[in-house]
Amino acid sequence: MSAVGSGRHAVPSRWGKLYGEIAKFGLVGASGFVVNLAVFNAIRTFTQWQTVRASVVATAVAILTNYLGLRYFTYRERTREDRGSRRKEMSLFLFFSAVGLVIENGVLYAATYGLGFDGTIANNVSKFVGIGIATLFRFWSYRTWVFRTATPEPATRSPRPTPEPLPVGGSGGR
Repeated sequence: MSAVGSGRHAVPSRWGKLYGEIAKFGLVGASGFVVNLAVFNAIRTFTQWQTVRASVVATAVAILTNYLGLRYFTYRERTREDRGSRRKEMSLFLFFSAVGLVIENGVLYAATYGLGFDGTIANNVSKFVGIGIATLFRFWSYRTWVFRTATPEPATRSPRPTPEPLPVGGSGGR
């Protein structure tokens, strides 16, 4: 008996693809998370920049590195190489990334200036929560609008012959 497609351990193809996509998105996101926090903490350590300003710059750096990972790793089979498609993809990516940036840094702003949670640990926890919320939005928007499943080009086939109409009335071929 074959293990493929049988038994309780078989994963339907649709769900398997989604899990694979989530795993790849997670790997890219984890590297972006590390970049984001590293740049954020480096700016906060070596400059006198305000918390949210440092976070916006860190998020922008992470967005740029994430684009490369998402385009060439996570969604490589969904991307097209023609100039018009790439320009549209980049525009949508930057738009939705900017929305994610506002979500992420809005949480940090509210925690730091609204709730008074300031300090290295509080800033990093707030940034972590903001990244988490923004990541959910980004996953949905990138897969829905930016890196959409490429529609296959219509294949050129010869037209199907039309069936001949059945005779009406009469003996019907008897």
